[in-house]
Amino acid sequence: MPRRPSALDLIRLALLGLGLLFVATGLLPAREAWAQMERIAPILLFLAAVIVMAELVKEAQVFDVVATRLAVLGRGNHLALFLMCVAFASLVTMFLNLDTTVVLLTPVMLALAARTGIAALPPAMTTLWLANTAALLLPVSNLTNLLAVDRLGMSAREFAGRLWFPQLVSITVTAVLLWVFFWRRGRRGTDRYRPPTAEAVADPLLFRIATGACVLFVATILLEVPIQLAALAGAALMLAAFAWRDRSKLTLALFPWQLLVFVVGLFLVVPTLSRYGLASVMSSLAGTSGGSGGDGAYRVAAVGAVLSNLINNLPAYTVVEHVIPAGERDLLLALLIGTNIGPVITPWASLATLLWFEWCRRRGVRVPMLTFVLTGTVLVVACVTATVGALVLTA
Repeated sequence: MPRRPSALDLIRLALLGLGLLFVATGLLPAREAWAQMERIAPILLFLAAVIVMAELVKEAQVFDVVATRLAVLGRGNHLALFLMCVAFASLVTMFLNLDTTVVLLTPVMLALAARTGIAALPPAMTTLWLANTAALLLPVSNLTNLLAVDRLGMSAREFAGRLWFPQLVSITVTAVLLWVFFWRRGRRGTDRYRPPTAEAVADPLLFRIATGACVLFVATILLEVPIQLAALAGAALMLAAFAWRDRSKLTLALFPWQLLVFVVGLFLVVPTLSRYGLASVMSSLAGTSGGSGGDGAYRVAAVGAVLSNLINNLPAYTVVEHVIPAGERDLLLALLIGTNIGPVITPWASLATLLWFEWCRRRGVRVPMLTFVLTGTVLVVACVTATVGALVLTA
């Protein structure tokens, strides 16, 4: 039987309907709406391709094998396993990007939980939180960073040199709160886990092709190939492989229509709101006329974090960026801290968070929304405050 639309599916459809209504009534001029669609076309292509690729890589058992090896290296010690998960997620996020972390590591973490007998939520939350909070170091780490670099006029080395200490602080705070909320003895339920034994993959050739697709995806990103083309190449390779080896896995359910509907609706509704007062409100809330020191940086970061959870971090960054005076480099970096670390309270706060929820939904992992919101709020308050403090301290 077809799956009934969830409440989140209905919200996505309603958002798209509202956006189309704005265009139809002229509240958002058709020319501006078309410009928005041209701007997000690469994002839509990336989302569709990367979900298809990752889903088929999962079917080839690549994630199961990686998860098993991580668990074996941990030798039954939860702290060792936790530290490896934190380091792995942080490195992938910093040197690739947060969406890659969510796409490639969320299935690994969920497979890890299944193979070790631990709860799925602790390793899954590790991926999500670090995908957001470890995305400060390099321009490639986050799309918002790429948007900021041109205005900042900084090279990748200069960018990393300015943000390495705030990045270290944000990862440290995240790791502490992950242990307290999800990994400590009272949460995980056991003192030790039983390392799993390696199992033979069902189709070794398909496994090797899928592994090659992951390597290709990472290599093309490192070579600075546009991320949507990297994902498209990986998806095409996996579709061809499964058409050859196992056509039963090629179903319409692979296509992530829910995410595409949401992103299109988002980029129609937010520009309309900006035309009718949102930009002015942001200018007032950010209070950027006071300069970049101390209070100004905290205020801008807080506005970026709150707005990210209301309307998504990409439009939040672009809206607030326009009201930051030219030359206020640290205010712009504070905004990046707010829009990068902040999107962990609502499911739509960042594309990475959306992708994470999509993976959890597909794997049947229950995410208690109250726990998600409350722990995310604590993380945002503590991590944004400490990270902006590190930015101000090193100014």
